[in-house]
Amino acid sequence: MSTRILIAEDEPLMRERLEGLLQKTWPEAELVAVAENGNDAWDGYLEYEPDVVFLDIRMPGLSGLEVAERIAGGAHVVFVTAYDQYAVEAFEAGAVDYLLKPVEVDRLAKAVERIKTKLAAQPADLAEILSKLKSVVPQQSAEKLKWIKATVGKQIKLINVEDVLFFQSDTKYTRVVLADSEALIRTPLKDLLAGLDQEKFWQIHRGTMVNVNAIAAAERIDAERMQVLVKGCSEKLPVSRAFTHLFRD
Repeated sequence: MSTRILIAEDEPLMRERLEGLLQKTWPEAELVAVAENGNDAWDGYLEYEPDVVFLDIRMPGLSGLEVAERIAGGAHVVFVTAYDQYAVEAFEAGAVDYLLKPVEVDRLAKAVERIKTKLAAQPADLAEILSKLKSVVPQQSAEKLKWIKATVGKQIKLINVEDVLFFQSDTKYTRVVLADSEALIRTPLKDLLAGLDQEKFWQIHRGTMVNVNAIAAAERIDAERMQVLVKGCSEKLPVSRAFTHLFRD
């Protein structure tokens, strides 16, 4: 089975260069997805479950660091960065590889060889290095959502985000479920990710984010599947494999 790769890079020329160099240095690998921003990178990770993810640190929407934090050891991560002066020390202190822009073929070849030796092992826990990188890499100061405009019947209502039990993708819309009602918004769930506070809303499935304060319990269905019980709601929300770590002891 070939190694599956995802590339996330918002600069078109750099993205094309990285794709081309990977074809030369790792021709047997399969490029399953290419993302132009952090939200699409996270969505692509959930859809394709790549083995290796090349992440630009600074991207629109979710940053590369935020995507890596959400991956939580589910794939081997290689950061692509221009922050050579103050980030390299943090990279080298952790069990993760990095590429400085502009990416050179010799350096990429070394990174590929290093990754190949690690593929059989569990991806590294990035908590320590992410903490160090956040202290040295300027972060985007995206303001968190407090209110959402939603359609309820013929009315447009303002809904306090803290009152939402969960968000769930529903074809062309996103369901906004409250204790006594629900509404629809046109904003895709992946576009809500950067605006919602990750500590207050947990993504438990590619199409579901739940208010942590609304979780009554998480229960196992069988050895591999789990579901979440929500306070004040009869629906049971499935938890995909990528998010079962949220409910481990």
